[in-house]
Amino acid sequence: MTELYHWFDLIGVAVFAVSGTLIAYDKKMDGFGVVVLATVTAVGGGTLRDLILDVPVFWLHDQSYFVAIFASIFITTRFINKQKSIPYYHLQVADAFGLAFFAVMGAQKALLAGMPATTAIIMGMITGCFGGVIRDVLADNIPMLLKGELYAITCIAGGIVYTQGIAFGIMTEMAMVLAMLTTLILRLAAMKWQLTLHIFKYPD
Repeated sequence: MTELYHWFDLIGVAVFAVSGTLIAYDKKMDGFGVVVLATVTAVGGGTLRDLILDVPVFWLHDQSYFVAIFASIFITTRFINKQKSIPYYHLQVADAFGLAFFAVMGAQKALLAGMPATTAIIMGMITGCFGGVIRDVLADNIPMLLKGELYAITCIAGGIVYTQGIAFGIMTEMAMVLAMLTTLILRLAAMKWQLTLHIFKYPD
């Protein structure tokens, strides 16, 4: 089971590293900038989660996360250099997959640390969203978390599915898959149909 969690974590790190690399390309950053942006996107949210939970930061003693990050950077840069362009939609899709993986893994880690369901849902949201927030701030963009289609709410929905699934005795693996699919489908649907949570009335 621990090995399964680790592979899910690595997949989330790799996908978010792709997202950071795409932003670095869009901003015309140099090689160091690419590495920095990909890395903070991949591990930023999980690092903040672990600091809040007062548990060992997940990447400090496990170099496989950096292997996943550098492999993602290498593959993505090779692809972009051949294609010479990358649609913005691809960035959003990569980000949506990373969001789905990390929202659930964050909630799962909080539950293992003995936190209640509400805290686990919040930790899932932080894990999924805050690497992207750091990425966007460094890239001088308004974070996706604060604008556009539903974002953090999709993490919360996935966290609810996961924590309630565990509470009702569903197998952990099944609860994880259902929660990831919930987050991913909601995020992709929000992108496709521009689903937002409006409070203010803005002029057209």
